[in-house]
Amino acid sequence: MAQAVFLDRDGVLNEVVVREGKPCAPASVDEFTLLPGVPEALQKLDEAGFLLIVATNQPDVIHGTVKREAVEAMHERLRALLPLDDIKVCYEIESSGSQCYKPKPGMLLEAARERAIDLSRSYMVGDRWRDVGCGRAAGCYTIFIDRGYREALQELPDATCADLKEAAAIILANEACQTRERRAE
Repeated sequence: MAQAVFLDRDGVLNEVVVREGKPCAPASVDEFTLLPGVPEALQKLDEAGFLLIVATNQPDVIHGTVKREAVEAMHERLRALLPLDDIKVCYEIESSGSQCYKPKPGMLLEAARERAIDLSRSYMVGDRWRDVGCGRAAGCYTIFIDRGYREALQELPDATCADLKEAAAIILANEACQTRERRAE
């Protein structure tokens, strides 16, 4: 079975706008800027054999503050610039009926079914409590990128770091350790 690194979009791959201590997604392609080190970090993970899958909540579309076409244009830019295997998007809002809105694991479960991914050997990287909760619910190793938002974690991640470059290093070190352990058995 395949291994994946699931990536939140805003605050992990691209810059966010912080309002009142909370991260907000860019509203247009013109506001959409990759964070430093992202292409290099993903290239290393890609070369290590991981599937790279974005899992992003985009409720601003249903709220009417961002057009779906703008979100799709941002994703086309991501596909052109980064070695991504897929982009899963939840356009819903948090509700009891939603199975994809993080922290619910629907996007990860769907990707796992489609691509034969072993979630227990995969990773979820995000900058908000919802990402950590989603990864936990799916059975992934969770890595929290601490951007200093005024938003408490509701579950502890497996690891905390400053950016995607550091997250990639954690993943690759963890994999090297597990490989050594399997060889020793």
